[in-house]
Amino acid sequence: MVAARWYLRYNLSYRDVEELLVERGVEVDHVTVYRWVQRFTPLLADAARFARHSPGDRWFVNETYVKITGVWWYVYRAVDQHGQVIDVLVSARRDADAARRFFRRALSTLKVTPSEVVTDAAAVYPAVLDELVPSAWHHVEQYANNPIEADHSRLKHRLRSMRGVRTAKSAQIVIAGHAFMQNLRRGHYELAIAPPHTRRVAAAFSELAKAI
Repeated sequence: MVAARWYLRYNLSYRDVEELLVERGVEVDHVTVYRWVQRFTPLLADAARFARHSPGDRWFVNETYVKITGVWWYVYRAVDQHGQVIDVLVSARRDADAARRFFRRALSTLKVTPSEVVTDAAAVYPAVLDELVPSAWHHVEQYANNPIEADHSRLKHRLRSMRGVRTAKSAQIVIAGHAFMQNLRRGHYELAIAPPHTRRVAAAFSELAKAI
């Protein structure tokens, strides 16, 4: 749990985590740290889903990029008006099918229908939103999508220290884990309410460890 928490919380590589653990008397290979992160991150997020706050009704949606084995892939992301990350999806393509998969995942997982969706002017969004969220107002005004653009920068900052991602599955798990950690730190879960802010993440991981 400590290794997974450090990797998701700080801008560390797997080798960095290996070195920190060795300094504390725990000898473990960086490949094992990688396997721990891949194994336990989805379990932690799944265990926490019942404690997650319901997202707001205004969603800001956009795509950013991640390089996987030298090839750029798209990362669909959304945040609500409170800064909660709605969902993430790694996709090889930026098209209607990818946008549809992203919205279906978010809508089915969260059981919440937004009243407003803010996107860029990509041509695929109107038809997808008319199909999946016909009641939502689709907003494409210039600069309206600044909240998600600013949030992308946090993910990009994290990805820079990862020294590359080798598979789409690994990228999806780590990027989703980053979103989970971001939401946890911002107080979007009913977890670790009593401890001070500086201890919230560690206390939350201790609670979740008991559940998995």
